[in-house]
Amino acid sequence: MERFKNIGPGLILSFIVAAISKVIAIWLPTIGAATIAILLGILLGNTFFKQPFLSKGTKLAESLLLELSIVLLGTTVTFQTIAHMGFNGIGFIVLQMTGTIFAVYLLGKKMKFSKKMSLLMAGGNAVCGSSAIGAIAPEIEANDEEKGQIITLVNLLGTVLMLLLPVIATGLYSDVLTKSALIGGTLQSVGQVVASASMVSPEVVEYATLFKIMRIILLVVVVFAFSKFTEKDRITTSNTEYVETRTKKKLPLPWYIIGFLTFCTINSLIPLPESISTIAHQVSGWFEITALAAIGLRLDFAKFFKEGIRFLIYALLVGVIQIGLALVLIQLFNI
Repeated sequence: MERFKNIGPGLILSFIVAAISKVIAIWLPTIGAATIAILLGILLGNTFFKQPFLSKGTKLAESLLLELSIVLLGTTVTFQTIAHMGFNGIGFIVLQMTGTIFAVYLLGKKMKFSKKMSLLMAGGNAVCGSSAIGAIAPEIEANDEEKGQIITLVNLLGTVLMLLLPVIATGLYSDVLTKSALIGGTLQSVGQVVASASMVSPEVVEYATLFKIMRIILLVVVVFAFSKFTEKDRITTSNTEYVETRTKKKLPLPWYIIGFLTFCTINSLIPLPESISTIAHQVSGWFEITALAAIGLRLDFAKFFKEGIRFLIYALLVGVIQIGLALVLIQLFNI
């Protein structure tokens, strides 16, 4: 009961915003409930609902519900669906991530950011936003202040791109897979991918999420590479205590990705009954919209502008790099 008192208000508010968005979407079907949910959440979260006691519930809604939505997506997807992306899609993701990491890291060093902050910015934008930063930070021994500043920057950039990429995608491309590659291969967090793709079409949501999942799976590789890259720095300043704790750590693979792959495998080998897929799709949709409402409610624009002009310029340039790289690679791989 005590736990519900802590999370209840924010969780209920997220659900109410999602329900209102569903109703509004009846009159504005071209915009869609998902887009309305996050925009309405941003409006309300920066005006009427800024109370700290709401944060625990909205945080739970943002993270857990969206993760459950990804797991349930596995019941509606097969490996045949994933195969539509082909080797070109995989190549696009690998080069997009690699190019983003190198470019963002070098830009950070050029702008006099520390090595750790540059790596956090590179990994957060290349993989999956705050989740990637949280996984990378202990491996490179970044402190809480460095982690917090970069998470703020990545979320700011992701919010801007979330609204911008649907315009670019629909303006430049007509193919579903191409639009999905641009959105799913560029945006920082899963929630931003889903929200942005929802502004285009349900088909783009599905494939953009698959492109995003491929990036998240590669988080394991990124964390390992960053750890090796900073190993000499840690050895010179570190101690046996770090070495002992380091050996106990496991390479991260988010639980919801394992859940998604499990259901996807089952559905590929033994097709699930249509009734199960339908129910899973409906529940997943509610979870998704509620999570997007929570993301909007948690976006505090005041925090973004406290970081200073140098941080904002860094974020802006990273966004330009990511979009430019994605457009070039889409053309190169003929997606």
